[in-house]
Amino acid sequence: MSRPDSLERAYLRIHAALYVRSGGRLGHRLAGVPSLVLWTTGRRTGATRPAVLIYARDGDAYALVASNHGYDHPPAWLLNIRADPAVVVQVGRRRASALARVVDADDPDYLRLWTLVNDANHQRYAGYQLRTPRPIPVVVVTPTEPLC
Repeated sequence: MSRPDSLERAYLRIHAALYVRSGGRLGHRLAGVPSLVLWTTGRRTGATRPAVLIYARDGDAYALVASNHGYDHPPAWLLNIRADPAVVVQVGRRRASALARVVDADDPDYLRLWTLVNDANHQRYAGYQLRTPRPIPVVVVTPTEPLC
């Protein structure tokens, strides 16, 4: 697997823009897998930032992988969550406030969650982990209110 090329990056940017600008009417599925919008607060700017991410359900929660396509540095949204775990999650057209919890590789629940979301994304995250020495964490997002 290679890092995303310019065409793939453009596709991902367009997908994210459609998802956000359509209010979730478009974009819930990305290449056959479900995606959500995770709204975090920028740790330096305080601005609200959206990230469109693949997810797997874990009961009432959503499991995400902070892979950053296998780059050695983590995605900005993960750094934002570490600074402030209060987030908003949007699944399709439904939104809710939520709390995010970072699950690192030494957590007893890590392997179960990693397998759950890696399977949901056609084993792509395993390939990303092979490209970086950085342990890729899983993030569990639990709504604090019903999605509406």
